[in-house]
Amino acid sequence: MTTYEDRHDRRLALHATGLLAAFNAAGVLDAAADVHAATRLGAILEETDERVLLAVALAVRATRNGAICVDLAAVADAARDTEETESLDWPEPASWVDAVAGSVLVREQVLRLEGSTVYLDRYWREERQVCDDVVALVRREPPEVDASLLAAGLDRVFPDAGYDEQRAAVRAAAGRWLTVLTGGPGTGKTTAVAGLLVLLAEQHEQAHGTPPRIALCAPTGKAAARLQQAVGEAVERLRDPGDRARLEGLRASTLHRLLGWRPGSSIRFKHDRANRLPHDVIVVDETSMVSLTMMARLLESLRPGTRLVLVGDKDQLASVEAGAVLADLVDGFAALEDSPVAALRTTHRFGARIGELAEALRAGDAATVVRLLREGGPDAEVELVDPADEEAMDRFRGSVTDVAVALREAAEHGDAAKATRVLDAHRLLCAHRRGPYGVTGWNRLVEQLAADRTGVAHYQPWYAGRPVLVTANDIGLGLNNGDTGVTVRTEDGRLRVFLDGPQGERVLATTRLPEVETLHAMTVHKAQGSQATTVSVVLPPDDSPLLTRELFYTAVTRAQEKVRIVGTETAITAAVAREVQRASGLTDRLRAALSSAE
Repeated sequence: MTTYEDRHDRRLALHATGLLAAFNAAGVLDAAADVHAATRLGAILEETDERVLLAVALAVRATRNGAICVDLAAVADAARDTEETESLDWPEPASWVDAVAGSVLVREQVLRLEGSTVYLDRYWREERQVCDDVVALVRREPPEVDASLLAAGLDRVFPDAGYDEQRAAVRAAAGRWLTVLTGGPGTGKTTAVAGLLVLLAEQHEQAHGTPPRIALCAPTGKAAARLQQAVGEAVERLRDPGDRARLEGLRASTLHRLLGWRPGSSIRFKHDRANRLPHDVIVVDETSMVSLTMMARLLESLRPGTRLVLVGDKDQLASVEAGAVLADLVDGFAALEDSPVAALRTTHRFGARIGELAEALRAGDAATVVRLLREGGPDAEVELVDPADEEAMDRFRGSVTDVAVALREAAEHGDAAKATRVLDAHRLLCAHRRGPYGVTGWNRLVEQLAADRTGVAHYQPWYAGRPVLVTANDIGLGLNNGDTGVTVRTEDGRLRVFLDGPQGERVLATTRLPEVETLHAMTVHKAQGSQATTVSVVLPPDDSPLLTRELFYTAVTRAQEKVRIVGTETAITAAVAREVQRASGLTDRLRAALSSAE
């Protein structure tokens, strides 16, 4: 545990007193977010009980860390079992809960208390709303389906052996308003989605005489671009020209763009209950990345008669914002006899070794993970690079430099297509943003290694071969956070950035771009929704709080052909053992609501 002792440390809340001051000084609470929110609310509502203010601060801290709520009894018990925080004066749970229950913050509904669990009001409302809307979708009278037309369509769309899981999933989804399609990378989720859309379009045409309005979306620009590409490839594999025509011209967008993002607001959009989306079918890919707030906004914007298909891998990293909605939905529906969850399990994308590694990570089998990586090597599908092995590290740094040099050569010759292929062939992923194991450190190192090899140093931020990651939305330019591109020198000698987004390739002057970062390396979070031929993963030391099983699994499953892990066996074992814990009441709410509705 970090202890802030320097009075001039900006992490120290000098204005705080009592429990807030102690927990802040111990590094449990953040001064700018947790302590400030608690003290301001206390001042506004004249709440002086230190225990209540501590509960507020912990609730704010929980949402910053991805949780929806905080269980006061659980957090106190866990703290007493942890050497780092057991010395703090944690309130006794029963009296703590009583103090919160009787506080003005609960009376004024700033806080919501359920048992010993505390919510900030906004997240309590959103969790209840998501539960109510999901239950309404599940309990609504199912859509009418022409069974004979569906059966013939299934035979036509999935004529080959090996797609029994997809056939079963699509058959079930055709008769539901809500479908949750889960599975790891390469299990054929996009193939199932394309088949489902064809058959739903066929059903809609027969019933209404017109094609359905279909929306494809994902949480980030890169994920949307990948979704559009994957659906396009799946459509091309359809044998019937009429089926291909039904999905011709489908474009994917970000979820923000679909809902109608409003500048200046991160939680309110053009479409809501008073202005519903016009679509008949909405497909959301990479749903594991969707926060509770975004799911609430999506569900409230659906008009009656809209089918919703949520696609994702519940074992991947959850949203960077609060909530783990996909995992909560899967767990909440687990006991339902007619569950809307369809799980695909057979992997088709990568080779056996990467598949085994991913499965071992999903199962939490550290011994198998270590064994698979030990057995690999430079020419194998999976490889372990020990940071203490200088020869192995030199070889690794050399291969990363190869990519940067090839990127520069293609970009200097004006070959944007080749530069894009080089960029997409390899991804260097880090858990951290900063430090020796982080994105900024590796970006600088790769640039320096490339300069040493080529003899060409760059003293300006823009240069031919600079790969970039867009980090801010720009509606005017049609760019989204997560779009990627390469800086290329065109025939006129100017630098232009060729960007790959859901709306196709864009070519922009460097001065027109919004906020961007260099992309020789990127965080695992930012890599969600993308894939590369080879993926290299730099693991931090075993004591890093970011080192989790979900992060490791997400990184590994970005690869199509090869995975390289740069890290110690100790770090690998720690990652497999540490699961992300996001407190949420959505699973229990769903179970209770579905049970009472039966």
